[in-house]
Amino acid sequence: MGSVLFRSMTAYALLAAAMLNPPPSIAQERFSICWSIYVGWMPWEYGEATGIIDKWADKYGIDIDVVQINDYIESINQYTAGEFDACSMTNMDALTIPAAGGVDSTALIVGDFSNGNDAIILKKGSTLADIEGQSVNLVELSVSHYLLARGLESVGLSERNVRVVNTSDADIVAAFSTNDVTAVTTWNPLVNEIMNLPAAKKVFDSSRIPGEIIDTLMVKTEVLQDSPEFGKALTGAWYEIMAAMKNNEEVRAHMGEASGTDLAGYESQLASTRMFYASEDAVAFVNSPELKTIMEYVANFSFDHGLLGEGAADAGFIGIEMPSGVFGNTSNIQLRFDPSFMAMAAAGEL
Repeated sequence: MGSVLFRSMTAYALLAAAMLNPPPSIAQERFSICWSIYVGWMPWEYGEATGIIDKWADKYGIDIDVVQINDYIESINQYTAGEFDACSMTNMDALTIPAAGGVDSTALIVGDFSNGNDAIILKKGSTLADIEGQSVNLVELSVSHYLLARGLESVGLSERNVRVVNTSDADIVAAFSTNDVTAVTTWNPLVNEIMNLPAAKKVFDSSRIPGEIIDTLMVKTEVLQDSPEFGKALTGAWYEIMAAMKNNEEVRAHMGEASGTDLAGYESQLASTRMFYASEDAVAFVNSPELKTIMEYVANFSFDHGLLGEGAADAGFIGIEMPSGVFGNTSNIQLRFDPSFMAMAAAGEL
């Protein structure tokens, strides 16, 4: 509005205009997200280091704190306990930790899925069927455990045919180097390290179950509903980072170094990751009916291993809402896949 016209308005007109078009609040709201080191979550570090996240937060009049947590499970626990508004995690962990704990969460961004980053590796045998009767070292009740179960199922075996040995991810490379350990299931970059050891044979990986180990940014549903600008800022920042990451080797080198490797090491992990660089691709994945089937697999595994809570009577105890429908209890929806913010990015509406 021009200054002359503004000065000529009566007090009544000014008051009416203010009521119809209230000025934006000068008090910024503060939000927080946490992430841990993994190939698909390094974009959050890059966005924080380069100011991209701050730029998008400023656009929507908010503040966003981005915090790295060194322990992945601890980051999810802190999110579940209310320390953060959003957190990077897999679809299975979102179901078994915050959702099972009564924290209603929405997958704001589906960034990628593991397409070979998680693997079963043997010393003895050349096919997955050779694992029968062996002990398998892995992080128990993690996505590695899920991968093992799905792999065994594919060759007509079950967990009854092996012995699971709970092993920290920090110890699994050293464990495979010993004579006693003949089979492991783990994720990158540990997979790449183990494959450089003598006698290591990869017999199954996540490319055989595409789309089942999904990497997301989960946001508390109540926070997203009350403050959609938070979702818009995060989504806008994410896809700006995706464009830079896809097209610029220096950006990927930065992410590699920040994750403790180099460009070559990081790109070897990207090669076994299906990144959704384009928001349209992520929206199509979330809208697909296959997602409902995937989450049913995940819920069944989680129930069978007691991960849905003491009160869970079946795999559908927790409702999971997706565009193709709800799996489980519609009266207890605690996990949601909502592509609407990613669709805004695809439509250029952020």
